[in-house]
Amino acid sequence: MRGAAVKIARLPLARLTTIGVGGEAEVWTVETLADLKEATQAPYRVLGNGSNLLVSDAGVPERVIRLAGEFALWNPDLTGWVGAGALVPSLLQASARLGLSGLEGLHGVPAQVGGAVKMNAGTRFGEMADALEEVELFHDGGLHCYRPSELGFRYRHSELPEGSLVTRVKLKLTPSSEEAVRARIALVDAARKGQPKRKSAGCAFKNPPGDSAGRLIDVRGLKGTTVGKAMISLEHGNFLVNLGGATAAEMYALIRKVQAVLPLEVEWEIWGEIKPAEAEVSR
Repeated sequence: MRGAAVKIARLPLARLTTIGVGGEAEVWTVETLADLKEATQAPYRVLGNGSNLLVSDAGVPERVIRLAGEFALWNPDLTGWVGAGALVPSLLQASARLGLSGLEGLHGVPAQVGGAVKMNAGTRFGEMADALEEVELFHDGGLHCYRPSELGFRYRHSELPEGSLVTRVKLKLTPSSEEAVRARIALVDAARKGQPKRKSAGCAFKNPPGDSAGRLIDVRGLKGTTVGKAMISLEHGNFLVNLGGATAAEMYALIRKVQAVLPLEVEWEIWGEIKPAEAEVSR
């Protein structure tokens, strides 16, 4: 029998992604372990805060799981377990108030903890793996704990067990002072100036070794390239933005446009099959 905590609705994922693009899916919002076990009885995907993600205009056939309730809890002093549904920006602000260092490199990352772990989100100042002491994963019908060294973290990548999802983490933070932590956040913020305010999924491409994808895109004169309502940002070349009403096909066409000129690897996760739009590319 379905638990009272699970909520099921068929929704356009454009409402739940930071880029504002994506077709419909059956969305399961689960708040307890019992409901998570039920939700994972059929093929599924896990949706965090909807950043770093491009969803097909046709949506996806799998269940889309959102973690809430007990999976979003964390102690105000940041001790003990932190739910995968907690927001990284909220944790960062709490760590600053407490004078605890370790999360500053994640300033500007809008993800939930689970998504940040899966993709090892971060900036050149630090990444999620740096701040982890332990990771709890759900797979094979139960909960299992791992040390970060067991999960294959590297640049924008992890090697979680097949079919697993992140449920909770323990953070590895260092006592400091509020002033020092906020100064570090300000340093990261200053380095990230110029990022667009329009709807985006975050950096579209991984930085190649020793260089910046945004710089390379800028040098090739690709800023401002548009396909329909999708555009390579004029403010930062590694951001593809939604001008209003963009489709996944248009976004994907921009990705292909860049890759035709530069051998860059996509950083976004892509859900479903997307064919590039036939819309005319203009500058």
